[in-house]
Amino acid sequence: MDQDLRLADFLFELGTMRKVLRMHRQTLLTDDMSDNIATHSFRVTMIGWLLAKKENVDPYKVVMMCLLHDCGEIRSNDHNWINKRYTKIFDEEIIDEQLGTLPFSELKDLALEYEKRESKESQVAKDADLIDQILLLKEYEWQGNKEAKVWLYGKGDDVGNAQLKKLKLDSAKELGQAIYDRNPSEWWNDLWTSKNRKD
Repeated sequence: MDQDLRLADFLFELGTMRKVLRMHRQTLLTDDMSDNIATHSFRVTMIGWLLAKKENVDPYKVVMMCLLHDCGEIRSNDHNWINKRYTKIFDEEIIDEQLGTLPFSELKDLALEYEKRESKESQVAKDADLIDQILLLKEYEWQGNKEAKVWLYGKGDDVGNAQLKKLKLDSAKELGQAIYDRNPSEWWNDLWTSKNRKD
């Protein structure tokens, strides 16, 4: 196939990320139609860049891993922890067919590096993915979602900041704790005004 035709197909495929809903909606009992693989990947990428700067690692690699980390779900779909019990996903086959057929090998290499979690950049990208989940849960909890609150803080003898335990890097834990300490609307508290500017 012509190189540019293959690239065009890949870009059309990427566009379908906007249509792949994240499956935690089922277990979080929410119908947040704005939460899809594309919106998730965008915020993960910004988190990844910030963590890369804090960790003093290659931000380009981290950003690309963040952009790629869920591209396979275009073909396999997203699966929550119940779905995963009954579903086998052939991640390496997807990466090989989706990214390995492109004229540039770097994307496949970065996706495989992310999957191995051996490099510092791949660990940063994974923590970025988890931090986006903390942000989402905090937003849902703020709206009164009781299940999101359980996911955030745990239950029974395991009450605390449950999601922080999943993070590997100190910089990610520090950012995660800051998210726990803030409310989702605090960013605009000092910005709002009832008056339009006159000049």
